[in-house]
Amino acid sequence: MTGTQAEVGDIVEDGEGRQAIVTDIRQNVTWILRPRWGPTTAQWETTRPGSLRIVETRASHLSSERGSW
Repeated sequence: MTGTQAEVGDIVEDGEGRQAIVTDIRQNVTWILRPRWGPTTAQWETTRPGSLRIVETRASHLSSERGSW
């Protein structure tokens, strides 16, 4: 998914290859990330949203979960 900025709830991969979930976007400048797996208290941030590759959007993830019920 190119040309689209990550939104809250999206699963992304950063420039270092770490998969994360976007938990917050502060003032449309800083993206807050937490690991996709592991401790939810570990967080990091980026001010370069273009460096994040969207693995799965929140909407598609929720859609696939609903389909499994």
